[in-house]
Amino acid sequence: MAERRLVSLFGTERAKGRTAYKLFASSMLVSICLVLFYRATNIPGRGEQGRWAWMGMLAAELWFTGYWIITQSVRWNPIYRRTFKERLSEIRDDAELPGVDIFVCTADPVAEPPALVISTVLSVMAYDYPPEKLSVYVSDDAGSELTFYALWEAAQFARHWLPFCRRHKVEPRSPAAYFSSRSHPCDTCNDTERSYMKNLYKEMESRIDAVVMLEKVHEDLRARKGFSEWKSGMASRNHQPIVQILIDSSDKSSVDDDGTALPTLVYMAREKRPQHHHNFKAGAMNALIRVSSVISNSPVILNVDCDMYSNNAESIRDALCFFLDEEKGHDIGFVQFPQNFENITKNDLYGNAFKVINAVRTTCRSSV
Repeated sequence: MAERRLVSLFGTERAKGRTAYKLFASSMLVSICLVLFYRATNIPGRGEQGRWAWMGMLAAELWFTGYWIITQSVRWNPIYRRTFKERLSEIRDDAELPGVDIFVCTADPVAEPPALVISTVLSVMAYDYPPEKLSVYVSDDAGSELTFYALWEAAQFARHWLPFCRRHKVEPRSPAAYFSSRSHPCDTCNDTERSYMKNLYKEMESRIDAVVMLEKVHEDLRARKGFSEWKSGMASRNHQPIVQILIDSSDKSSVDDDGTALPTLVYMAREKRPQHHHNFKAGAMNALIRVSSVISNSPVILNVDCDMYSNNAESIRDALCFFLDEEKGHDIGFVQFPQNFENITKNDLYGNAFKVINAVRTTCRSSV
């Protein structure tokens, strides 16, 4: 009987041309040791001028040495991971892929505008993944009806946005990011379709901003499903638990304009009382896990901040290449995507652009 060969879903590659760096690092180590030896053997005697300054320099150099040695753990012999998504499709049909629960956390409709939150939500709803296996949960720690209203609007807009992204391979799939970009080199959409979709998005954004500015939802909207949960006297730190399923993928009527099922979309505001500590985002994550375990209970969880968006529609498939690898998948507990930052100045002092990671890494180009 022939033995079945294991299919690797990701590969590990060692960086090439490291000899020059290792020689440089070795010379640095020798130089550091010589400096420390000189400092330690030439400390000014007690009472001599500059003794404490010398000791301070020695302490600073020791601290630098420790930091430098630690950084060599990632610089001495770096490796890169490359995923093989085409192999994932070969060994598993869409029906065999695991479900994925996506958590989006927000806490303040003022600091984190609802229009920003729904743009993040729409980007993860539009992943290139079977929609019936996607469940998006939004945790609103403020328990704000403004955020719920924005999410309700997003549920309606998703019926148009998701098939638009699918047909034209749109990237990024955050409507705010997509329509703010001057060029769209990767999609096949013509100007007429793009303008139509942009108008739909801008109209929705204007409605949301108008409600946020008034700080209340119109009475005619309150008659709709879900808004009855918000009663007078509710406050961001004192409210009952609220869970609303805006889109249920198991409902046959929850389809987009192309007749394709929509991902499940759930709004959650955990109970908060002034006399009990709510543990901030950690508490929100715990509540999300409890709620999702009842509704979808997916084995894979993706955590996304509300002020981010996915810039690659295949991010989930990239991550699954690590989790589902037949040989090494059982050793992997989580996959982290590096962040990219927009509107960063060329002379960014804090290195927030992560230019080195994005410039040299040869792994998948997906990030959240």
